[in-house]
Amino acid sequence: MCGRYVSTRSPEDLVRHFGVTRWRPEEALEPSWNVAPTDDVWAVLERVPREARGRDGDAARPFRELLPLRWGLVPSWAKDVRTGARFINARVETVHEKPAFRRAFVKRRCLLPADGFYEWQRIEAGDGGRTRKQPYFIHPEDDGVMALAGLYEYWRDPEVERDDDPAAWLTTCTIITTEATDAAGRVHPRMPLALSPDRYDDWLDPGHQDPAGLLELLGPPAGGHLDARPVSPAVNSVRNNGPQLLEPVRPPGS
Repeated sequence: MCGRYVSTRSPEDLVRHFGVTRWRPEEALEPSWNVAPTDDVWAVLERVPREARGRDGDAARPFRELLPLRWGLVPSWAKDVRTGARFINARVETVHEKPAFRRAFVKRRCLLPADGFYEWQRIEAGDGGRTRKQPYFIHPEDDGVMALAGLYEYWRDPEVERDDDPAAWLTTCTIITTEATDAAGRVHPRMPLALSPDRYDDWLDPGHQDPAGLLELLGPPAGGHLDARPVSPAVNSVRNNGPQLLEPVRPPGS
């Protein structure tokens, strides 16, 4: 699974990297070295603006946007926003089949920019003592942007009366995970699925709705490009944040 990650790049950098054509500077998020479920996170997606929906011609073309979304997908049919806590990840093997994800998989896909992610390795105590978990920060060797494949969904709050009230709608997201490879595989069997730049356009295109073709974009990630280093257990607490969380510590057993 992917339960924590790092996202510190500025929105201006993300706009340039992903070719974003629409974003609102007033919606800027603070850098985070400990992104956790239910946090607002950056997402890149393509959609037709609300004011242009239902029109013909050029006005109906989708824009590529950079938006803050809440991490933890709340399906449109959910009765309560707390449902999102169960859906922070979607397995690539079943994402096209599961009721919570299959509609978004066809119509609402996104990319979640990250510097890297955390995973925890179980460390067995040699003296029969308590097993502990050692956190690792896993990131590209070249420190490039990771574009995590994701889905997003709209949820209508039944407590808000008017549809045109901004408070009536919550937009949430999930991260697609796959079998871990390379350095990540030595730490944990699962990892977030990152897409290479040559796949951004096809993944984000809302007109691409063929499940088989979309699954082909989510093939096994290339190995040999990730690095993993042990970091402080301070990352275990969502209250802790800052670049000090990425500082390496002595590897377990060394």
